[in-house]
Amino acid sequence: MTQRQLKLGFMMHGNGTGWGDWRHPRATPGASTDFAYYRRQAQVAEAAKFDFLFVADSVHITPKSSPHYLNRFEPLTILSALAAVTDHIGLVGTLTVSYAEPFNVARQFASLDHISGGRAGWNVVTSWLDGSARNYSREKHYDHATRYRLAAEHLDVVQGLWDSWEDDALTHDKATGRFFDPEKLHRLDHRGEFFQVEGPLNIARSPQGQPVIFQAGASEAGRDFAAARSDAIFVQFDRLAEAQSYYTDLKARVLGHGRDPEDVSVLPGARPVIGSTEAEAERKYQEFIALTSIEDALLIMARSFNEHDFSHYDLDAPFPDVARFAENSNRSTSDRIIRLAKEGGLTLRQTAQRFATPRTDFVGTPEQVADAIERWFLGRGADGFVYNNSLPDELSVFAETVVPILQERGLYRRDYLGTTFRETLGLAKPVNRYSHPLAAE
Repeated sequence: MTQRQLKLGFMMHGNGTGWGDWRHPRATPGASTDFAYYRRQAQVAEAAKFDFLFVADSVHITPKSSPHYLNRFEPLTILSALAAVTDHIGLVGTLTVSYAEPFNVARQFASLDHISGGRAGWNVVTSWLDGSARNYSREKHYDHATRYRLAAEHLDVVQGLWDSWEDDALTHDKATGRFFDPEKLHRLDHRGEFFQVEGPLNIARSPQGQPVIFQAGASEAGRDFAAARSDAIFVQFDRLAEAQSYYTDLKARVLGHGRDPEDVSVLPGARPVIGSTEAEAERKYQEFIALTSIEDALLIMARSFNEHDFSHYDLDAPFPDVARFAENSNRSTSDRIIRLAKEGGLTLRQTAQRFATPRTDFVGTPEQVADAIERWFLGRGADGFVYNNSLPDELSVFAETVVPILQERGLYRRDYLGTTFRETLGLAKPVNRYSHPLAAE
């Protein structure tokens, strides 16, 4: 085995990531609220030794939202249920800092961490759809700069609360009647710009110390936040050269924050389409893209422009000037879409189609898909990937055909390396701030 090992996560979308996925003949239209479906998928991923499951989230929908977004499980709830039917795989859930109190977030993820035996991960996000504010009694959504200041403080508070109890604070001494050592329970007493939280948290540290922190930082502010605070970063690139540029920049930022770049994993999304022959892979790819109409493609693209309505533009005219609609939305993705259109001289129709169903390196035979993964990994475009299903049951195909090739090449481990998520990822257990030698000085 090579010293550096590939990491694999599985994005759990019951009805798929698109608008038309549920119409596939083998699809289960109600999968996004079907626990049996999630359990089967989780167990397939764990049998293939995936590092983690990932459940995304949002807190605002419209009638034009994708079927999966319209009707799906809340992440912490489904992950807690999956903790009971899995043993080793990490459990990562999205929870927005924009509309959640730090004390509640700290309790929820600490609870999941205990339920799972130390396998929880938190994808720290800032909500970027304007409508989210109206679901949380706010008239106006936070602007881009404010969102990242709030995120930094929110994470400070949550991680501070996770350290409320030192590891050996709970003594459970029946002879003396001493349940805990009061000197090892600490109030946070945080007073900041956005939050005032006293503490302490009413649940102790888990076996891995603190949940693993994920983030999706692609904008300038997002990259710096991710480099400073996260253990793993979700990104989306269709071309290796773009991924390599991001990877180099992000790792330099990690080093600039005084951290070891090898402790922060860059994980692009990948949606493989696998066939026993090149012809079969191409047939399946055409089957995949046929699920997304141009109307659906426009809706998929619109999310990054704050649900802007693209339907009234001429589809075959140059891509319209819509950057202003993304100023307070998903800036990194909207910038990538605009750049794609400009560099390729694309029409609105072409841009939407390429964004919604990109032709990537991960279409081909199992060997070709494994080759592409190896090329991105060894070429420092990725430390691993977050796998997304392209077609129903494709996870099983990937697990049965591609994973064994990666293992044979020494790129991917054959078993889990420990019992906690941090051990699986090769990360050290965080030292409690109050028991650290410098804490007493």
